[in-house]
Amino acid sequence: MTSQTTHHHTPLPNFHSTQRGRIHSIETCGAVDGPGIRYVIFTQGCLLRCQYCHNPDTRDPTSGQEVTVDELIDDIKTYRSYLTYSGGGVTISGGEPLLQPEFVREIFRRCRELDIHTALDTSGFPDFEASKPVLDYVDLVLLDIKSFDPAIYHQVTSVAIEPTLHFARHLSATQHPTWIRFVLVPGLTDDLANVEGLAQFISTLKNVEKVEVLPFHQMGEYKWKELGFTYQLSHTNPPTPTQVSTVKTIFRQHGLNIDD
Repeated sequence: MTSQTTHHHTPLPNFHSTQRGRIHSIETCGAVDGPGIRYVIFTQGCLLRCQYCHNPDTRDPTSGQEVTVDELIDDIKTYRSYLTYSGGGVTISGGEPLLQPEFVREIFRRCRELDIHTALDTSGFPDFEASKPVLDYVDLVLLDIKSFDPAIYHQVTSVAIEPTLHFARHLSATQHPTWIRFVLVPGLTDDLANVEGLAQFISTLKNVEKVEVLPFHQMGEYKWKELGFTYQLSHTNPPTPTQVSTVKTIFRQHGLNIDD
């Protein structure tokens, strides 16, 4: 996903439960994946192959740590007071959470029982019908739209854009509160026609609370090298303040709320 930090494995106690899934790591004091302070669960497995991915070790769906919903909920309860006090909650990111829809839905359902705010960070790419039930217990969707031009999107992710756009339209039709996330990568996603197209598309949606423009960084490059992957953006610099400002202006010109 597009959180701007890297993450480390957090061991959890073992309790019996039949509802199991695979996670990559947990961040117990997240500040960038939704409102307030967040307990962030990074699930294992992803179908996208984003060139700028800072957690490429989440790709393999068979890797990571197997945990139960009960284990996670028991751990979440220990942070409940400060999650609530900060206006935060639980975010499930990845990897791609929607590759484990039953597992993720049950975590969110249990959080709702505890009156804990829930957020789903997703690319919207996995199977649509399998993904829809997850939304029953999601308060906020953080939808990553990597680009709008289909060729650029495929270059960035190695997959097609249409499933994500279909997911976005569904969120709009069901009035699901959504933040759109766009990673600005010089020489890759910064084409102004691409940004303009994305801004125009988002402006047609009726549920978008804001757009987050996330500047590209290379903090995950070391993981690519450790895994033996070729990191194609090793010579790409982060966008300049002027480049970021230009892109934000385009979104604002379409009436969209942008983080400063």
